[in-house]
Amino acid sequence: MTQPFDPMTAPEPVEVALAQAPLIRVVAQVRFPTSLAVEQHDTAALFQKTIQDAYPVLRQDQTQGIAIDNAGAQPAASQTIWRFSDVDAGWTLSLAPDFLALETTRYTTRAAFIARLRTALAALETHIGPKLVDRIGLRYVDRLEARAVGDIAGMVRAELRGVVGTPAGAHVSYALTEALFTADREQLRARWALLPPNTTYDPSAVNPVSETSWVLDLDMFRAGPVAFSTDRLIADAERFAARIYTFFRWAVTDEFLRHYGGNP
Repeated sequence: MTQPFDPMTAPEPVEVALAQAPLIRVVAQVRFPTSLAVEQHDTAALFQKTIQDAYPVLRQDQTQGIAIDNAGAQPAASQTIWRFSDVDAGWTLSLAPDFLALETTRYTTRAAFIARLRTALAALETHIGPKLVDRIGLRYVDRLEARAVGDIAGMVRAELRGVVGTPAGAHVSYALTEALFTADREQLRARWALLPPNTTYDPSAVNPVSETSWVLDLDMFRAGPVAFSTDRLIADAERFAARIYTFFRWAVTDEFLRHYGGNP
């Protein structure tokens, strides 16, 4: 008897390349105990020298911190975030006292993303030297627009569509579902949403657009603390990417793959 397909344990399927993939953002983030050295220009300059060929533009941001105590939320010291970017290529590398994040809006291949992440982590290990990792996460966000939303019943499996794609779905203006899957110490947060025009549930990752859209947002992570190791973090990111892709392939149909230029 054939066992039901479990996207959290099944082997990764062979990848189907999508010529017009609806992937709008991919983010990897590593959090670590606060390093005050990151605030220093000299430290940032050493880090920049390692990665500046790929990220020629540097901006310094200041974010206002918030501390939670018995009196509630209180303003805390601001935090410096260094943003290294290649705007034309759609890549940003952010370095803060307690995290490093790699983000792209023009994802090409997993190998290219992982290679950039390895370079960034190696620079972090060399010039900042965190001893522990508190959390590592990898997030992929896909968005369906235009005709794909109208054809969603044939594009996405029923478990994720819910009422969307049924006759009653014609009356739904907004829907958001979230599920948290756990495997050992790792978790996958899956969100799928029907969004009306000019609406988002997360401005940092899902920019509002001028038409109705449907979003599949897959975020896999592991909380620490564990010893910092570039090789281990890359192995984590590769494993997360494989699991996210397996879940993605479970969620969508062959019609979806063909619609976006694939050959299943």
